[in-house]
Amino acid sequence: MKAKVLLSLVLLCGSLAAPVARAGDAAAPAAATAPAACEVPSYLLNSESQLPKVAEAVKAGKPLEILVIGSRSTTIPASESSSYPARMEAILKEKLPPSEAVHVSVEIQSKRTAEEAASNFVKLMEAKTPTLVVWQTGTVDAIRSIDPDEFRSAVTDGVIALQKAGADVVLMNLQYSPRTETMISAQPFLDNLRVVAQEHDIPLFDRFAIMRQWNEQGQFDLFSPSRGPELAKQVHDCLGRALAQFVIDAAHLEPAQQ
Repeated sequence: MKAKVLLSLVLLCGSLAAPVARAGDAAAPAAATAPAACEVPSYLLNSESQLPKVAEAVKAGKPLEILVIGSRSTTIPASESSSYPARMEAILKEKLPPSEAVHVSVEIQSKRTAEEAASNFVKLMEAKTPTLVVWQTGTVDAIRSIDPDEFRSAVTDGVIALQKAGADVVLMNLQYSPRTETMISAQPFLDNLRVVAQEHDIPLFDRFAIMRQWNEQGQFDLFSPSRGPELAKQVHDCLGRALAQFVIDAAHLEPAQQ
């Protein structure tokens, strides 16, 4: 019962689909130039791990198929074109050669733990055959107080399944919400995601640290209980831009290719 209440609260108060930006911020522009609110310290977008299959696809001029496996925080109701996967696709199309076909699809695993989500990866990969999988995970496990060692084992199994199916993998950790951080012990899950990423030499997109940085620097007020769809789009736009640049950098694409 406690887990259900916490999950409802996180989805209501901490969802990426409903953060609030500073008063006076306008809706995110469609142009490639990132607005000031999207600024991310370079160290949060650096990764020593690479995305060789993404690099090979772009070099060969093959379609770049990206699958985002996430939860309700991956979407914006009634505005899917403004969600971070859609914004990532748009930015990648702007930065990659005009001839490069980029397609981002989303698989929602609502209210599923890492173990529950990973159990379907073999069938999912057979159906989608992506070049890159971005796996957003950890929130439900933290809410349900899953044993951190069991969580790490489940993420490891999921990563192995995705890699065996022939895809590059990017792990994405929990979203940051100051309204729920005292209710959920996020750190063990953040730590274990980093361990799995290091063990398997795959990039980790640190969504938690990026969102906390935005909140602490005043770019976005993630504590306010008020809601605004246009402001929600701004946060998704910023995440999509950051994730697109993260993929480009991790694939070590040459400037000429961008």
